[in-house]
Amino acid sequence: MNELQYESSPYLLQHAQNPVNWKAWNDNSLELAKNTNKLIIVSIGYSTCHWCHVMEHESFEDQGVAMLMNDYFVSIKVDREERPDIDAHYMKAVQSMSQRGGWPLNVVCLPDGRPIWGGTYFRKHDWIDALTKLHLFFIENPEELYNYAEKLDQNIVNTGKAPVKTEEKSDFDLPSLIEAWYHHFDRVYGGYGRAPKFMIPNSLIFLQRYSYLKSDNIGLDFIDLTLTRMAWGGLFDTVQGGFSRYSVDEQWHIPHFEKMLYDNAQLLSLYADGYKRTKNPLYKEVLEKTIDFITGEWSNGEGGFYSAYDADSLNESGKLEEGAFYSWIETELENVIGVADFSVFKGVFNIYPQKIWEDKYVLHQTETLDKIAVKYKLSLEELLHKKREWEERLKSEREKRSKPRLDDKTLTSWNAMLIVGFLDAYSALGNKEYLALAKNIYQFINQKLVDIKLNLKHTYKGGKATIDGFLEDYAFYISALIALYEYTLNTDYLIQAKEITDKVVDDFLDEKSKFFFFNKKDNSELIHNTIETDDGVIPSANSQMVHNLLKLGLIFGDTNYNNIAEYMLDTMKHNIGYAPYYSNWLSAELYNSEPAELLISGENALEEVLKIRQNIITRTFILGSKSDTDIPYFRGKFRMHRTQFFYCTERICMQPQTSNEFLKESKL
Repeated sequence: MNELQYESSPYLLQHAQNPVNWKAWNDNSLELAKNTNKLIIVSIGYSTCHWCHVMEHESFEDQGVAMLMNDYFVSIKVDREERPDIDAHYMKAVQSMSQRGGWPLNVVCLPDGRPIWGGTYFRKHDWIDALTKLHLFFIENPEELYNYAEKLDQNIVNTGKAPVKTEEKSDFDLPSLIEAWYHHFDRVYGGYGRAPKFMIPNSLIFLQRYSYLKSDNIGLDFIDLTLTRMAWGGLFDTVQGGFSRYSVDEQWHIPHFEKMLYDNAQLLSLYADGYKRTKNPLYKEVLEKTIDFITGEWSNGEGGFYSAYDADSLNESGKLEEGAFYSWIETELENVIGVADFSVFKGVFNIYPQKIWEDKYVLHQTETLDKIAVKYKLSLEELLHKKREWEERLKSEREKRSKPRLDDKTLTSWNAMLIVGFLDAYSALGNKEYLALAKNIYQFINQKLVDIKLNLKHTYKGGKATIDGFLEDYAFYISALIALYEYTLNTDYLIQAKEITDKVVDDFLDEKSKFFFFNKKDNSELIHNTIETDDGVIPSANSQMVHNLLKLGLIFGDTNYNNIAEYMLDTMKHNIGYAPYYSNWLSAELYNSEPAELLISGENALEEVLKIRQNIITRTFILGSKSDTDIPYFRGKFRMHRTQFFYCTERICMQPQTSNEFLKESKL
């Protein structure tokens, strides 16, 4: 056992028995490299990363490779989900050197930690060859490597800077950005481009809201095609619920089978909007199954939720195999379903030779159930009943298998995103259990991951909270607090959101650029404190802070909040390239360009707010006050025994109304 045996990260513990003398990222490990003048190997991954497992088996479990690494290098393992700052730093280096990135991420650094070489997955022979040459080059020509490291380090610094506000005023043309976005649509299967196919949930959330607001049928048709095709599987686990991270083919059929909390949290919001807009029962099914999966499989027993399921699980031979838990051979399926129904089952889930994958089947629907029902001379109700029954049987049968490996750390940022997902599902389906789940996560974070000075911790496991929170933890937790207020009208959530936002402005804001650093400003580690702005699979924390600042600035009358948010937005909207990777910024711009607020006050305010939230909300900030309060925006707007609707658009307010009739033709 190496030093990783003392860590809590599931990913690091997976490597604790490697013959490589792995160390964790800490001061002692970095000092050792300096004192022994050895190159550092920084190897970064996460517990559900399939190719991380492959490289471990091929190289890090090999005695010969371990001897090379142990003799000439200090080898450090990093869980990218525990330390996204370290991951971002070395990813920038690899992308600068090779124009590509991914995981596993393997970087060789000078003894001072500055990178000089790196890449992703390496075959054993290539890994040995590269390490041998690098060691010899470091012995013979250290000056060259130090000179190269200096240039590369400066490049990392430059790529981690905030965008610059342009002096020239240029017109921001959102419709043109959306039109360019259309060219990337897959109009057959939904989603973007070809294989591999990622969902990028936040981009779909924005596009659905924008398309609905603008009555854009092209966008809405694309959204419905995408939501339907993703839900038909195998990306979506129709047996138990929950989405895998991405599909290796363009049809969403064969996923890369790991399931991540951050994806599923955002997809709850996406499908909740879809259901509010269309009342499509498929979207409701996705919501209910996904929540059942999350609560049934990932609860940490304290109100929070674990991070992920691995793609790999033990097969019948006791070996780890990708997708083993989710895939079936035909005879298994026939035995579970029964001969009488099997021909219909095959028609629903495409159990045909041309759909086979590695000698097995992954359930995948390709037609609507009403069409399939007609084909087999069944009513839709009969087929729906059969499908539910089949899935229950398959679920029971699958429970006999070895489950995928669990990443049982609980992350603040991902759980905060799940609060919002649960609340959106609550407003779509009216299930109060979802509201209770959101409140329970809040209680867990507030009690276990927030200290008396409102500092957040990033991760929790085994009763212990560790690693100082990053900007993403603060940004998404503030967002969750605002959402909890929006769905309960309890202003205590707003007050805490304001207090933590003040702390974020003090601790993270770069006064020069007016953007927020990823780490606190007093961070003293050797990695550079960067400013991240791209909205990827997870929206950037900076774009989420803009949403938070716009809402809290309005509610508390804080002009500093508004000024920061508007400066950031104005800077970003003239630096946008491919729109899907800036979608959370565009959502904020959708509100800021045509601000609209609806405040409902009175003893029945919460009931009225929840009625309105049963509809898709595109840009209007919905507020409510069920009692008198000193919070600036609500002051003087409460009347006992009287419900009032205060509607403002583009900073012009109507006379208060006593009925919501005036909203009936509006898109909020």
